[in-house]
Amino acid sequence: MSELRSTPERRTSTSVLVIGTGGSGLRAAIELAEAGVDVIAVGKRQKSDAHTSLAAGGINAALATIDPEDTWEQHAADTIKESYFLANPEIVKIVTEGAEQGIKDLERYGMNFAREVDGRISQRFFGAHKWRRTAFAGDYTGLEIQRTLVRRADQLDIEILDTVYISQILTNEDGVVFGAYGFDQVTGERQLIYADAVILAAGGHNRIWRRTSSRRNENTGDSFRLAVEAGARLRDAELVQFHPSGILEPEADAGTLISEAARGEGGILRNALGERYMERYDPERMELSTRDRVALAGYTEIKEGRGTENGGVWLDISHLPRETIMERLPRVYQTMMELQMKDVTKEPIEIAPTAHYSMGGVWVDAEDHGTGVPGLYAIGEASSGLHGANRLGGNSLIELLVFGRITGQAAAVYSAGLEVQKRSLAAIDRARTEVMDLLNADGEYNVRALQRDIRNIMTDHCGVVRDEEGLKTGLAKLAEVEAKYSQVGVHPDLSGYEELSHVFDLKSSLLAAKATLQCALERRETRGCHNRADYPETDPALQANMVWSADGTVTHEPIADVPADIAALIQEVSQDGKLVE
Repeated sequence: MSELRSTPERRTSTSVLVIGTGGSGLRAAIELAEAGVDVIAVGKRQKSDAHTSLAAGGINAALATIDPEDTWEQHAADTIKESYFLANPEIVKIVTEGAEQGIKDLERYGMNFAREVDGRISQRFFGAHKWRRTAFAGDYTGLEIQRTLVRRADQLDIEILDTVYISQILTNEDGVVFGAYGFDQVTGERQLIYADAVILAAGGHNRIWRRTSSRRNENTGDSFRLAVEAGARLRDAELVQFHPSGILEPEADAGTLISEAARGEGGILRNALGERYMERYDPERMELSTRDRVALAGYTEIKEGRGTENGGVWLDISHLPRETIMERLPRVYQTMMELQMKDVTKEPIEIAPTAHYSMGGVWVDAEDHGTGVPGLYAIGEASSGLHGANRLGGNSLIELLVFGRITGQAAAVYSAGLEVQKRSLAAIDRARTEVMDLLNADGEYNVRALQRDIRNIMTDHCGVVRDEEGLKTGLAKLAEVEAKYSQVGVHPDLSGYEELSHVFDLKSSLLAAKATLQCALERRETRGCHNRADYPETDPALQANMVWSADGTVTHEPIADVPADIAALIQEVSQDGKLVE
């Protein structure tokens, strides 16, 4: 105990703690600061380098600046249809109805959207939208949103702690949140933060697959673990969107995305035999088919032996005019030149499906994204309910803004209503002890090697296509990795305490992988992104959400009826002349 007392520890207090400094976390913090509420935001990455900055395509809102017929109700209808009717209708309503305000907030903060000559915000088509409702800033929309929110946070003097890893959300004996515990990844200094409310905005879990669009050490399931350990549940963990085009090499960057705009501009997909294989899967839309279908097509070609030696397929844009590539696909050109020294104006790109987006997440209620744990909220990719079994392109960025604002307001009201904050010394001691025990761990297993094992298990047994035998095998193999977790070795060095954060990433990935496998077993059907080879049809009886609890049980949560006025607008949407998702 004397060793624990001598460990440097910074203690701070705030009304609301935001975990995560991407778009959703910063938007919530801004809402709180503008209302005069004390807030601290923490992120394990630099705020300028949050995952939101990677989003390219655009942000949805029925502004009707280009197509005056568009309405938020039609946006809601399109969203519900693309979700394969697994989206929560109330959450969809809140996001689509509040989307215009989200755009106005960004304008108020100084964001520069692409505009028409008369000053109207430009909007373009994305796949499965009936009207043009995707606003954008070149092909760097997410980066511009992140820069805009960081700038506004600086103006408001919001306290942001970069490189701080939250290891545990603190709850008292009554199950009520009273703060969080963590450490600085550079100095090792412990962080004990007392807070009336905690907003969890730490992303999803797609890094637990071998190929992923997420960078190293992000989206490892942190939100899932932190919420579940605090008493929350997960919803639809099995519903993960696989992007059709992630690169294969170099290995350290496997999964880096090639924008779907490459197909939208006329890119052609071919297998190793030179066949334009989308003719077999969607002869009408071909390469402009939806994301889930294109990903499944690529997976099938590789699985059936028509892929490249590296296990990929070819995306070719070399037939396009060089000017088109340089003007409309500059990021694609730059990415391939930097990572492979490949000139895409002359050579095709080797790609394969890659885990891209967590459409499930922490269970939240529709109105304010409360988790059922008093004082704990979850927003952004950490949460669930909007996307169902297939995310509508452009919806993720607007979700950040709408629920960042709403949940910030809800957390402020909750904090103001507390008469007393009841803490638990035992909970704090457990959090401290966990960190110290891991720092002293000198087991035989390498943390990075175990993380790689999880990614291989999930790729081999819970990838684009799943079946009962494979999922059960995956769970058995995962149990072996879990047994090794107690025998890891942790060795901080001169570069800092990243090794300690890797252990918590591993712990998070184990929980997220287990939830995903168990939910995938329970969903015995094919629906949207979830493909079961042994259950190839959609089962009307499974039009429900899979809710996972810490004990491993999965329950079926019924979905409310779609309001009649929105249901009447649901229809097949033509893809002609549109970009893909």
